[in-house]
Amino acid sequence: MKWYITKRILMLIPVLLGVSILAFFLIHLAPGDPAITIAGEHASPQTINAIRLKYGLDKPLYIQYGIWLKQAVRGDMGRSIVSNEYVLKEIMHRFPNTFELTIFSMILAIAIGSIAGIISASKQYSFLDYSTMGLALFGVSMPVFWLGIMLMMIFGVFLRWLPIGGRISIAISFNRVTGFYILDSLITGNFKAFIDIIRHLILPAFALGTIPMATIARVTRSSMLEVLRQDFIRTERAKGLSERLVIYKHAVRNAMIPVVTVIGLNFGLLLAGAILTETVFSWPGIGRYVVNAVGMRDYPAVQGCVMFFAFMFVIVNLITDLLYVYIDPRIKI
Repeated sequence: MKWYITKRILMLIPVLLGVSILAFFLIHLAPGDPAITIAGEHASPQTINAIRLKYGLDKPLYIQYGIWLKQAVRGDMGRSIVSNEYVLKEIMHRFPNTFELTIFSMILAIAIGSIAGIISASKQYSFLDYSTMGLALFGVSMPVFWLGIMLMMIFGVFLRWLPIGGRISIAISFNRVTGFYILDSLITGNFKAFIDIIRHLILPAFALGTIPMATIARVTRSSMLEVLRQDFIRTERAKGLSERLVIYKHAVRNAMIPVVTVIGLNFGLLLAGAILTETVFSWPGIGRYVVNAVGMRDYPAVQGCVMFFAFMFVIVNLITDLLYVYIDPRIKI
């Protein structure tokens, strides 16, 4: 186990190096000049050249990359061209918001998707099966930004049940301790803030979790159907065990390996793919920070966020592999 973990950690080095090279040069292929963005379109050439010299934008790309890589190895992602703050500090300030949104989305996706898949498999070819898989197909095909706007219009504008954006209402006083709003509200005993935070979380979490929810439902159904045809399931039924016991005690655990794979992949994708959801709901997370950085040609910020997303995705995949052994001890890694 220790050797496997060490080997996977060592594999991070070439993966992250490759991602950094691709991200760095692709970012600089984008049209626009960050020096002009900072100085303004009507700035003098002397001012623009001074900004290029200040941020090293006058140097060849390979030299700029070498300087950035040298700093990144020491844990320094550079400073934002726009705010002049350390990029890593900006990312860590916003990471709790993105993490809470991703966690809440995955809880909804796993709870609803796995239950829907199990019920659909146990009621194969029934109306419930067809309707559940029809909704799952609809969920996979749904553009996140469109769904987010529809949810805002229905539940925020027309019904006025839930807030349509932001992280917490301005009128509510709230003290940040760890940066995780839900945890901080519980630590400080501010239950009014806790309820308001959850209400702000529901719509973006549901919008973000729709696609993984549908994917988990379809994979769970497929895996459950395969397990339910196995000989040991027929043996358990022949022993006189109830159908509920056969399904939830014996079939579900053996069907979980493909589902865990999908959950791990989707969790990593949600961490890196909450850009549209955070933009639509004005969510102060890393995704919205990336959108603003791209618009401002803030190269260090975009590069830092890409590397952070890549690192988190690989770590999530490592944790997913380790969960296989817990679910099925027969698997050797």
